[in-house]
Amino acid sequence: MRVIGTAGHVDHGKSTLVEALTGIDPDRLQEEKDRQMTIDLGFAWMTLPSGEGLGFVDVPGHRDFIENMLAGVGGIDAALLVIAADEGIMPQTREHLAILDLLEIDSLVVAHSRIDLVSETEWIDLVEEETRTLLSGTRFRDAPMVRVSAVSGEGISDLLEVLDSALKSSGTRQNTQRPRLPIDRAFTIAGFGTVVTGTLLDGQLEKGQEIEVLPQRIRARIRGLQTHKQKVEVAEPGSRVAANIVGASVDQIERGDVVALPGIDAPTSRLDVQFRVLMDSGVAIRHNASVKFFSGSAQRMARVRLLQETPLKGGENGWLQLELERPVAVRRGDHFILRQPSPGTTIGGGRIADPHPSRRHKRKDGAVIEGLERLVSGIPEEVLLASIAGPVPVNLIDAAHEAGLSQSAAAEEMLRLRAVGDLVILNEYSAQVDWIVLSTATWESRVARAHELLEEYHRDHPLRGGIPVEEFRNRLGHSSNELLDALVEQGVIRRVGNRVRLPGFEITYSADQERSVQSLMERFASSPYGPPTLKESTEVIGNELLEGLIEGGQLVKLSAGVIFAQDAYMEMKDRVAEQLRAQGEISVAEVRDLFGTSRKYALALMEHLDSIGLTYRVGDARRLVRSGSD
Repeated sequence: MRVIGTAGHVDHGKSTLVEALTGIDPDRLQEEKDRQMTIDLGFAWMTLPSGEGLGFVDVPGHRDFIENMLAGVGGIDAALLVIAADEGIMPQTREHLAILDLLEIDSLVVAHSRIDLVSETEWIDLVEEETRTLLSGTRFRDAPMVRVSAVSGEGISDLLEVLDSALKSSGTRQNTQRPRLPIDRAFTIAGFGTVVTGTLLDGQLEKGQEIEVLPQRIRARIRGLQTHKQKVEVAEPGSRVAANIVGASVDQIERGDVVALPGIDAPTSRLDVQFRVLMDSGVAIRHNASVKFFSGSAQRMARVRLLQETPLKGGENGWLQLELERPVAVRRGDHFILRQPSPGTTIGGGRIADPHPSRRHKRKDGAVIEGLERLVSGIPEEVLLASIAGPVPVNLIDAAHEAGLSQSAAAEEMLRLRAVGDLVILNEYSAQVDWIVLSTATWESRVARAHELLEEYHRDHPLRGGIPVEEFRNRLGHSSNELLDALVEQGVIRRVGNRVRLPGFEITYSADQERSVQSLMERFASSPYGPPTLKESTEVIGNELLEGLIEGGQLVKLSAGVIFAQDAYMEMKDRVAEQLRAQGEISVAEVRDLFGTSRKYALALMEHLDSIGLTYRVGDARRLVRSGSD
């Protein structure tokens, strides 16, 4: 299944030609029929002479609806540029062609329409000559041209043959097993619920599959799939798809959202991009300019950060960082267009180099531009190295995909990069497909940061056994389990229970502290079931010493005010469990009497045993959930 998008000036006969080719009127809105002008995207389909299915995305030609046009041309295989033979090239002909050139659409066919309205063939010859001149400045300089009339049918069969041939030369859609469906329509069908449509990219979607709607991160499920009103179990990349989804209402979805598999893509509001200004653009791209950003079916307002020193003028290329007003779901290599908000004109376009830059770049930073150039170089090894250069650990599958390498080739290149000291494999002894890697520079910065964090923590809390794991992970940043495990394995950090410390760190008490701790522990031993409270204990030895004893396991904190010595706590827990096994249930009053303590301590103990899953409450009593220790 292939998809072609129409392009061309308003009233040059795009929709009429599509209907002549397919038998389907792509103008679906009543207003479009009343005004005889396409306003929003229209859709039609047919079978080519070769037997391959073909879908048409019919876009508006009027300048007021260029932004609707942009939502329809992001996922097409080829374009059909329609130029009325009786009028020739017009303003939106030029703008549509420029957009197709910026989007690097694979193939273009020109249809000179309405030849039935031209009596002199010399005039059509002049229009074709003018068209060839216009195409000469684009990637479509050798595009085939066909003379057609949707009214008489002349040239229609020739056009179908040319379209068939053009699509064969444009190559097939890749299946990277990372499907995404940029949504161009969302609506509700009675009895079915939410339906979204778009051109499927990068992989298959299957009926029953769990999905995620981005950028909102709404989890949903595919109830059913259709391609050109035919039910399918699996939708193939490159096809027009309607997906009936469960779990997301139509009012939660808008054009520009993306259906993807959960966890594969992440929304972003900052992009590093390579940009080209149209040759005849009267608008220069300046630092802090406000622009409209278009990619796939998404549209956002954006602020430009110019990475080079001077503004970009007509025909010039450069690097930008875009700050979007709202997140989008895009990938490296995706094309985009920038337009001036008012008056609405197309400025230029390019490719996304990095969809998730870690920071706002400084202007005129040569190292930043060098890194971005590597990302778009097209050399797989360079792209692989660039894809792991950021602060976030990367898995082999994603790195291979970004570089256009097979998994085995990516693994081989990773081993080479590690051998020359450019890369660290965090979990080398796992299966290759599960490898997590990062650049040596990033690894060294993580090691330095880990040392810095732990030295600071040990200095501020010398009587504690280390920083809690989750706090360490959050403060270290971008710290996957594999990174933590690698830091432990390499001896950078030591993990003790749920704490992280430097390998050589040990808690040491002064003579005065030793005496204070001994004095407090004697009080716990003398009254094991009615020990000092948390507040009383703090008054004896101070908060730091007390927290150290709790972390070290000598004391057990049951509630905000109640603590027990470890041996007393274990004894009480075991005796309560034994009593429950014997009599089935126990009340707080019975626990109080069992240990000769107060209700405060008995209640704290039982609420704690509830919280660790040993007991559960039934009215005023507790029953045993399970036996064993927590």
